[in-house]
Amino acid sequence: MFNRQTLLVVVAAVAAGLGLWAAQVFMSPTPPGRTAPAPAALPAVDPARLKAVRLFPAPRQVPAFSLDQSDGTPLEPGELQGRWTIVFLGFTHCPDVCPTTLTDLSRAQAEWEHLPEGRRPQVLFVSVDPERDTPAKTGEYARYFHAGTLAATAAEPALEDFATSLGMVYMKVPVDGGDYTMDHSSALVVLDAQGRQVGLIRPPFVPADIAADLALLAEVAP
Repeated sequence: MFNRQTLLVVVAAVAAGLGLWAAQVFMSPTPPGRTAPAPAALPAVDPARLKAVRLFPAPRQVPAFSLDQSDGTPLEPGELQGRWTIVFLGFTHCPDVCPTTLTDLSRAQAEWEHLPEGRRPQVLFVSVDPERDTPAKTGEYARYFHAGTLAATAAEPALEDFATSLGMVYMKVPVDGGDYTMDHSSALVVLDAQGRQVGLIRPPFVPADIAADLALLAEVAP
């Protein structure tokens, strides 16, 4: 049976895998006679100006996915293009981390309200507990914190595939009384306006720093 120690092992394995992937991509020599591909472009922002966002060395394409939005329509990659997006995995029965994080994000969202809609960053909340969280319930929960938050979930294995593609993990953990909770990655994933994963925001979260960083990135690479 899985427990929190098991989750830590899984997280470590995922981190190691990402490290190996990065080493293969960025450190492997180019085969003789073949031209090295040009690195994908990142926003022309000095990392020293970013307080919350940690950019990757190069963008990562997110594989095709289809989640179920709270309004009954599918959420597919094309709908996350055109605006910068912060993705947060959680669940509505979460006792502390999820409501605290969504509150922090709502404060950042409030600071973006003056930006033009086409350049305004957005937040996507994805429930990792589809057994209890319907798309509608997920949306109601997310909009309690901010009306503009996108919300979605999905049945397995589509949900796990989506989370794994972002380097995130989650796990069902039994608790006393026959109930269960969900352990999940607490970092926030940053997608650029092309829908590529370009960085992470790790706790502790400072709403003002998140707001400033995303506004800057959206201005430089709208």
